[in-house]
Amino acid sequence: MNIFSGTNIRNIAVTGHSHCGKTTLISAMLATAGAVSALGRVEDGTAVTAYDEEEISRHMTLSNAVAWCEWNGVKVNCIDTPGFSMFVHEAKAAMLPVESAVVLVDACAGVEPMTTRVWGYAEEFSLPRILVVNKLDRDTGKRASSGSDCLDEALALLDGLRNSFGRNVVPVQLPIGMGGAGSGAPFTGVIDLVSMKAFLYPAGGNGKGTLGEIPPELLETAKSAHEALVELVAEGKDELMEEFFAEGTIPEEHLISALHEAIREDRIFPVLFTAALPNIGTDRLLEFLRVYAPAPVERAPIAARSNASQSRTVGNGHASNEWTNAVTEMVTRPVADDQPLSLYIFKTISDPFAGHISFFKVFSGVVRNDAAIQNYNRNTIERFGHLAIMEGKVATSVTELHAGDIGAVAKLKSTFTGDTLGDKAHAIFFEPAALPEPAIAFAIEPKTRADEDKLATGLHRLMEEDTLIRFYRDPQTHEFLIAGTGQQHIEVVVSKLRKRYHTEVTLQAPKVPYRETIRAAVEARGRHKKQSGGHGQFGDCVIRIEPLPRGAGFEFVNDIFGGAVPKNYIPAIEKGIQEAALRGYLAGYPVVDFRVILKDGSYHDVDSNELSFRMAGRIAFRKCIEQARAAIIEPIMRGEIDAPEVAAGVLMGDLNGRRGKVQGMESRAGALTLRAEVPMAEMLTYGADLTAMTQGLGSFHMELDHYECVPAAQQEKIIAASTQRLHADEEDE
Repeated sequence: MNIFSGTNIRNIAVTGHSHCGKTTLISAMLATAGAVSALGRVEDGTAVTAYDEEEISRHMTLSNAVAWCEWNGVKVNCIDTPGFSMFVHEAKAAMLPVESAVVLVDACAGVEPMTTRVWGYAEEFSLPRILVVNKLDRDTGKRASSGSDCLDEALALLDGLRNSFGRNVVPVQLPIGMGGAGSGAPFTGVIDLVSMKAFLYPAGGNGKGTLGEIPPELLETAKSAHEALVELVAEGKDELMEEFFAEGTIPEEHLISALHEAIREDRIFPVLFTAALPNIGTDRLLEFLRVYAPAPVERAPIAARSNASQSRTVGNGHASNEWTNAVTEMVTRPVADDQPLSLYIFKTISDPFAGHISFFKVFSGVVRNDAAIQNYNRNTIERFGHLAIMEGKVATSVTELHAGDIGAVAKLKSTFTGDTLGDKAHAIFFEPAALPEPAIAFAIEPKTRADEDKLATGLHRLMEEDTLIRFYRDPQTHEFLIAGTGQQHIEVVVSKLRKRYHTEVTLQAPKVPYRETIRAAVEARGRHKKQSGGHGQFGDCVIRIEPLPRGAGFEFVNDIFGGAVPKNYIPAIEKGIQEAALRGYLAGYPVVDFRVILKDGSYHDVDSNELSFRMAGRIAFRKCIEQARAAIIEPIMRGEIDAPEVAAGVLMGDLNGRRGKVQGMESRAGALTLRAEVPMAEMLTYGADLTAMTQGLGSFHMELDHYECVPAAQQEKIIAASTQRLHADEEDE
């Protein structure tokens, strides 16, 4: 296995909308480069980066996968990313370990919602973007029969890209034909606008193009596109502009270096054309990446948090062996072999045979096999016993990896996604990508006792793979909840639990934690008296209940003077009241936000005991709440919704229909953030609805803000549902 330095490595994230051909394009690149013997297909489960059983069965990418190939002395590391809205957070996580993003666009569909989303992710990380228009072999009703008509369609595609991503989008290729073999002008090759050469592809699909003549009907358009490319490259560079005006063009060798610099500096977003399934144009894409994509060593020094000081603590006059790490300032570190070792774990998978496999990017230094490396986040030492580079699920052993490379290692003991490791004496911490919070939660229950024993273990393994899965117990409803980005995300988790960990579960919508409260002050007496021969039971108390401000909870005040109730029985009265409040009055929900004042009472020297006064407290509370204008209160969530600006009217109308109150709106560059307060009961299915209203471009997060009384009509529905539930429980018993 060849060892590559940072100058001979290209790291790319292949992104785009779902089903635009990302996985197939990577398979075609690997086949063209000779890394695999045949082009894998998603449909039959042979694609290199679609190896997970869920991905094979669903024919879609669900998580990031890594593959590599060697092309003309350069190693190309590709990260295949999901394009479906509920898994696109993986694409954002893939932006950190790469130096450029390949953004795929379906030639038939054009720019789609997730195309815009992943473009924004790359922009957030200041990554150079390379647009690849894929599936030019597909026939649609718009496909024309002549070469000139196909060219018009290609130019219309380019106009659509410029409308979406700006005037700096410029083709570096033009397609020769568009459509399949049955069309009048099928896609058979590309014109390189830098060298002004045509590359034609045979029908065999081996990915290797041959030099040919530029078709006469495309020659003038190609010349105009070449001039436009040269002019855009020369913009902002005085020496190039002078050469351009003096010569009318820029020599090819100068154009190559200038284009490389313009792409690296995000001044140009080049457009290429491919058809992954018949393997057309992939060799030119690989060559383009080799020549023009930035190498890791060209990347600006990486910003990280620094371990600013290490000092021994001293106590009682004796120096201890404990060291404190003060993480206080930001530093930068170049991507270079001669720097201290630092690497970042950007993904973890749990393999049934190999155990944990950690994928990492070497940001500086050189990592070697069997090295003992410090995990800065966990303050532990890890041994990298089996360094490897991954081709999908196939590992190839290596002896060392240099700064800028991507690798994997198995069976690390206490290292997880987001951790930074490296030289113990030069600790730094790379910041993980900021991912959104989960948008939907379901109550999860094991089907059997055996499933209950395996559930937590399986879920925690899956949470190590996917950092957007949450598993927790609701302290109010006491349900175990599983949260994710959407319903399909949760369904995938449940399917993996069943197939990998043989754990069967059921999902239900989480309960809304309603509460009850009072709106009037009332006083009542509670007396419990029971005589059954011998010692009886006697407890008597007078209480007053008063409403408290929302969120105040429960208060108990002892206002008895003169020993009407012995002090040792007063806690029993309070306990009885709390027990009665927990069972509710209107719909069985706990009563909150009230004060109880113990005013008076009486006792019997023989028959009184703690149980009697607990019962008296319950009776007094029930009498009070019958007259205290009880009401049901519901949780109100404070939410922020990010969506395209054009969806503002639809979103605000929808929120009003959900009894929401819009608190404010902030607009920026075609996008908006809506802030609103909405009842939790109206937001249980909001994730799916938001996806439909915004074509997958919207996202939201919410958190509990306060409780409010529900409207009268809504209260009647809650009481009716509660009565029905109680009857069902009684029948089950």
